[in-house]
Amino acid sequence: MNKLGRGQRDKVQQLISITGASEKVAIQALKSSDWQLEGAFDIFYSQPQIKSFADTRHLEELYNRYKDPYADMIMADGITILCSDLQVDPQDIVMLVVSWHMKAATMCEFSKQEFVGGLQSLGIDSLEKLRERIPFMRSELKDEQKFREIYNFAFGWAKEKGQKSLALDTAIGMWQLLFAERQWPLVDHWCQFLQARHNKAISRDTWSQLLEFARTVDPTLSNYDPEGAWPYLIDEFVDYLTENGIFEKGKLSEWSYKH
Repeated sequence: MNKLGRGQRDKVQQLISITGASEKVAIQALKSSDWQLEGAFDIFYSQPQIKSFADTRHLEELYNRYKDPYADMIMADGITILCSDLQVDPQDIVMLVVSWHMKAATMCEFSKQEFVGGLQSLGIDSLEKLRERIPFMRSELKDEQKFREIYNFAFGWAKEKGQKSLALDTAIGMWQLLFAERQWPLVDHWCQFLQARHNKAISRDTWSQLLEFARTVDPTLSNYDPEGAWPYLIDEFVDYLTENGIFEKGKLSEWSYKH
């Protein structure tokens, strides 16, 4: 540690305090990530031996703390208590990231396998460790690839069981939540357009293609290709923007490709 600069020592201490890693492992992870803290977290948590640190007995106790008294699942009431224990609002987007890590099939539900297996795969066996991991999970939304995975996961997670499409009100709520993290200047116009012109459930294709549209098409539509293979709903949205003269002039999407 003595050979490290002050900033490097601070990062080592942060990594140790959040992950419980040894000093040697923390320094290794930081060196491998070129001293980028978020990258070091990724490296640390991707190590297979981390899984063995999770005590299954403690996980069972944690699951039973939140389990519904009438079903072998954690339901909405249990998740509300979990959020309170984590000091997180149930509407906080980080709970979507938690659900993504647990591979949860349905919003406001965790099966025993999802909850116990998910935490075990993260190397977490206590409420304190899960609480400490929340800032890292929040930071995962800033990673382009992880955001895409979380975004696509959200469609199946948020739709009603047995339905192929996502209810419009639910889709709008999810878009507003997700695009608040990765700012897309046209999100409010998109939601207004859907309520005014569409008013129907959203297909998985439209859901996934909208992210590509937000990432690749400038808000001024300067690089929009009308011959592109966009779903008809997105083409109609472009017509709506054009008809109403709605453009975010002078602003570039933060998802514009960087060359």
